[in-house]
Amino acid sequence: MAEGAVSTAEVAAAVRVVPRHVFTPGLALERAYANQVVFVKRDEFGVPTSSVSAPDIQAIMLEQAEIRPGMRLLEIGSGGYNAALMAELAGPDGEVTTIDIDPVVTERARRCLDEAGYADVRVVTADAEGGVPEGAPYDRIVVTVEAWDLPPAWIRQLTPHGRIVVPLLLRGMTRSIAFDRVDDHLVSRSARLCGFVKMQGAGSRPDQGLALNHGDLTIDTDDSGAIPTAAQIEAHLRHAPRAERWSGVRVWRWEPWDTLPLWLATDFPGYCQLSVNVPGAPAVPGPPGAPGTEPLEPALAIATPAIATPDGFAHLTARACPDGRIELGAHAFGPQGPQLAAAVADSIAAWNRDQRAGSGPVITAWPIDAPLPDAADVLAVKKHVQLTVTWSKPEIPHRSQPNG
Repeated sequence: MAEGAVSTAEVAAAVRVVPRHVFTPGLALERAYANQVVFVKRDEFGVPTSSVSAPDIQAIMLEQAEIRPGMRLLEIGSGGYNAALMAELAGPDGEVTTIDIDPVVTERARRCLDEAGYADVRVVTADAEGGVPEGAPYDRIVVTVEAWDLPPAWIRQLTPHGRIVVPLLLRGMTRSIAFDRVDDHLVSRSARLCGFVKMQGAGSRPDQGLALNHGDLTIDTDDSGAIPTAAQIEAHLRHAPRAERWSGVRVWRWEPWDTLPLWLATDFPGYCQLSVNVPGAPAVPGPPGAPGTEPLEPALAIATPAIATPDGFAHLTARACPDGRIELGAHAFGPQGPQLAAAVADSIAAWNRDQRAGSGPVITAWPIDAPLPDAADVLAVKKHVQLTVTWSKPEIPHRSQPNG
């Protein structure tokens, strides 16, 4: 298991006790206990639809949940193993219910749970959009699939001081967020980087990503209507010359800086994420030396923070420093490329100055029709909830991006 994933004796004890290999039948013991995800079902296109998550992210989410003996628990998305861990944490006086829309998955979970000695865990086959009202209220709800929204039933079925831990899609990035219920809304206590198979059923959402340059590049966002079209972005990428600005902010390659994407998403309405599917792929095809034919140089191969506006496209980039760290900066394209690159570099510097060493933002999920406080910034609007983000002071320098 990855170092730092377990911080409490209770979670460590549960991980030691539950036989993970029982929930990964057919795998060699070495692979069953490796710190990697095990996909147990795929659709007709080969896309994973059910998995036993990697042990480190399961431990992280259980630490976020802070499960105590005697609690009543609901797991959304059944693999069996995580429900068994939850049962260990809740103890003999607790109750665990796990739900999944796929009968093949729940049948498998039931079989594995029985074999591992967790026959008391209740397994339900149903669409989780409505939760499981007959077992409510729950002290904790742990969602083990990527969710785009937070259905009202999940909030209603929490106890007044209950907590939900959910991998939530936010502007193209996924964070495991521990939300505490506060009256009719949810307030985050922590947010961790993660990745999960997608929600099925009523809570599913079609892929909103954009493919560029015949699939060489992908733009990820959970709301494609909030950014320009693929053709507009490709037009920006053809615009020469490329603008380059450096922030002066240095980080180690191994250093976590996962609050930076959230910071940029708060600062720039056109936030999205860029993935280069073919290493060294140019922005657009063309003859050698033509505008846009130079290779893109994003900071990450997958899910690099990017900004798409009607007048420009920018992405985070990095360059090596003599001390072994990397300096973060921005490459930008389009009519306002220089202004956009400068705005992104300035925002990175502001994050470094004001938030890098902080505890991260507070994310609040409000009912879709609730009035929002003046001090909060809207991060995302879903079907059932609107999500706001509040950063510790000093406040974010808003409108640092160029107009247009």
